[in-house]
Amino acid sequence: MSNAVTSSGKEQVVQLKVHASLMTFDAGLFCVFLPPDQAAHCVNGYPAVSVTQAPNMPAGVVTIKTFEDDGLISSTRGAGAGAALVRIARGPAQILVTTYQAPDSTMPAPGIQVARLSNEPSASTAAAAPSGAQEEAAAAPQSDAKPELAAHIQRRGDVLAQIGEWMGEPGSHNWIEGFGIAPQSLIAPEDIEYQAVLGKGWLSPWAEAGQYCGSRGMALPILGLCVRLKNGAEDKFDLAVSASFTDGTRLGPVAGGEALEAESLAPLEAFHIAIVPKNSASAVAKAGKKSPSRRKGQAG
Repeated sequence: MSNAVTSSGKEQVVQLKVHASLMTFDAGLFCVFLPPDQAAHCVNGYPAVSVTQAPNMPAGVVTIKTFEDDGLISSTRGAGAGAALVRIARGPAQILVTTYQAPDSTMPAPGIQVARLSNEPSASTAAAAPSGAQEEAAAAPQSDAKPELAAHIQRRGDVLAQIGEWMGEPGSHNWIEGFGIAPQSLIAPEDIEYQAVLGKGWLSPWAEAGQYCGSRGMALPILGLCVRLKNGAEDKFDLAVSASFTDGTRLGPVAGGEALEAESLAPLEAFHIAIVPKNSASAVAKAGKKSPSRRKGQAG
């Protein structure tokens, strides 16, 4: 292709190098992303990648969300912007992935990777927690209590904690990539379910009993969470959830079933979950005092 063709005295048409591929998926939730090392090869925004529904697909089968809501993914546009979330209502279904390179580029087309988010390995209880988290727990002082929270945190790896403790560190600016919840007292693991906020108006499928929710090792943050009780546990216990985000936003405590996400859609860096018997107002108040309760910029 020629580099440029002048169509008039006022316009210039640049012929980019373009490559298109069809990708076929089964039903589920997927992340299509550029590896972080692709940023080193980007010049003036290229290469860029668009992810769209294949032309032959009926409406309602494929839903695609990108962090910039323009269908483009690029490793140079900030945290998470090098990824698209693809939800397939029923498979098999196809998406069209188109790469755009500068006219004079001598690099191969950028590599695209895919991770399935709705079928991540289970992380229930200590035995099913991520292996890195088990190593961290082994190095810490031993306790009879089984870990109830597992998460993969930027620059820390897999981390374990108990319900009633903070998962992650408020103010650390290290985002959470995914998590699992498996209560070991008061309620059973299957009595709680949770979602990760993946984008504006976009939540992961409900996970339960310690199932891992999110991604791991892809530098893709989750943007919040939603937690609720079920199977009758909600009639006996109250849930209080708080969260902090990398832009300084702090929210909660809120009741179960309410999604916590920053207005700026900043990544989630820490969260706190308290489960208390109903009619235990003092316990709820105590949990609230331990949790952040202000949005960034609001007076206390």
